[in-house]
Amino acid sequence: MREVRLGDDIDDYCVRCKRVMNHLVVSVMNAEAAKVRCRTCHNDHDFRHETAPPPKVDLRKQALFNDVLKTVDPTAAPVEAALEAEEAPESKAKGKTKT
Repeated sequence: MREVRLGDDIDDYCVRCKRVMNHLVVSVMNAEAAKVRCRTCHNDHDFRHETAPPPKVDLRKQALFNDVLKTVDPTAAPVEAALEAEEAPESKAKGKTKT
């Protein structure tokens, strides 16, 4: 692989866009990109090697889910695995009428 230079176009995971996008190399350290700038949203961030961060697990939601599960089926084992990723929030316009 060739050496990375300032201004080169590379693909990386954008933390703001939440997907792999085109980026410009903004900072180089030890012949490897250190910081990049998304060409879509212009956000600067550390080079992530095209990998998304692991999903966040909300322990409070997991505990509440296990409490509800106990009331439904007392013999069920508690859920220890991470809950599925949250669905997209409902639109803000839901329930409102346009005037």
